[in-house]
Amino acid sequence: MTETDMVHEHIDTIDALMARYVAGSLPEPARVLVRSHLEMKPDNRSLVKSLELLAGEALEIAPEAAIDDRDRRLAAIFTSASPVAEPPAGARPEHALFPRTMRDFVGFEVDDVPWRRRLPGLKEYSLDMDGCEVSLMWIRPGRVLPAHTHKGMELILVLDGAFHDERGRFGPGDISIADETVDHRPVAEKDRPCIAFAVSDGPVTLTGSFRQMIGDLIG
Repeated sequence: MTETDMVHEHIDTIDALMARYVAGSLPEPARVLVRSHLEMKPDNRSLVKSLELLAGEALEIAPEAAIDDRDRRLAAIFTSASPVAEPPAGARPEHALFPRTMRDFVGFEVDDVPWRRRLPGLKEYSLDMDGCEVSLMWIRPGRVLPAHTHKGMELILVLDGAFHDERGRFGPGDISIADETVDHRPVAEKDRPCIAFAVSDGPVTLTGSFRQMIGDLIG
């Protein structure tokens, strides 16, 4: 797996993630995750707008500098796709679970996901993009996932249901940010399946006792 922009700077808070989003330095799957979060949690749009204003002010006071290969850079700008406006909150069709950004990215709704069983009580639809491992996950109510830590960065957006771990509860629209400093054992809540979208740029390392690991793997 190649190194991506997700690991060049440490991201440990939602504010840091939003700053990277505004800067345009996230890989495409992580950008889709954040845009989907903003559809589901429009309150965070005010933070994004504030960061955009600060970035604009910083550009205005920055000293002028010569641009290398000016004509080529201008041509690239003029031929690039137009920026996509933030989708309005609540733009999902009736009975749709995925935010519009997510639905456009994966190409289908939750009922049409070609799930593959990974463990008892855990199904995934996986793909790789921009050096990231990207997956939709379906976790059975009450399912405990094996304790693990991360070699790299993992972002998880909860689309439906919820899970909790040592850090707290993550429900619809919430983003979990985990790296090598986080050793957790996520548990899906018991009232409904937890459906989530995950983007990571490194593998997981199983932790915990051998007995616990075997029990969690077989579900």
